[in-house]
Amino acid sequence: MTAVGALLFAAGLVVSTSLPAQALFTPESGSTGRTVAGGATQSLDVGDAGAAETTRDQYTVSSATQYKNVDASSFTNDPNGTIQWPFLTGVPITSGFGGRQVEGCSFCSTNHMGVDFAPGEGTPIRVIAAGTVIKVQANDGGFGNDVWVEHDVDGKQFVSVYGHMEDNSFKVVKGQQVEVGDELGLVGSTGNSTGPHLHLEVHVDGVPVDPLAWLKANAN
Repeated sequence: MTAVGALLFAAGLVVSTSLPAQALFTPESGSTGRTVAGGATQSLDVGDAGAAETTRDQYTVSSATQYKNVDASSFTNDPNGTIQWPFLTGVPITSGFGGRQVEGCSFCSTNHMGVDFAPGEGTPIRVIAAGTVIKVQANDGGFGNDVWVEHDVDGKQFVSVYGHMEDNSFKVVKGQQVEVGDELGLVGSTGNSTGPHLHLEVHVDGVPVDPLAWLKANAN
């Protein structure tokens, strides 16, 4: 190797080991994410979340980076399924599960325990499976107006959580039995929210799991 070549090689090593990882990313893979109002198809742009995926209870858990460009074609609902999506048709997903940084939002969580769907304000939110309503709460802190439902379907026990509902839009009460697809309320922007959306969580054994991965594995 010539002296010039050796110098160039050494310079390359300095760049690859000294710069922070994000300095080498293109704008498309930046580290910001934002929940916005529904309308035109939107894409997600969130922070680096480490490993691409792990396996948990027979389904894949995606990292936050894998939610990039998840739009209205991200899912198709089966109206005959025992487990369904919270909307009748595919809608944009604006924030995924896991680590994130939301630019300009001081109250947004950096460890997002759900998935944000943005079909537009006032869109009916439907329960993802039959179950019992265990909580209906207005002004429930960061969740705003939320509904919690406990399920035991096809041998699966889990709880689903629906946050940020529009004021005065609850369609259920605590203790009510609901069937899959029943309307719970309307998409709103209550609580800690930067725009109208549904914040959906799925808890298995009391632990929040990735709702998108879980629904893709279990919706039928």
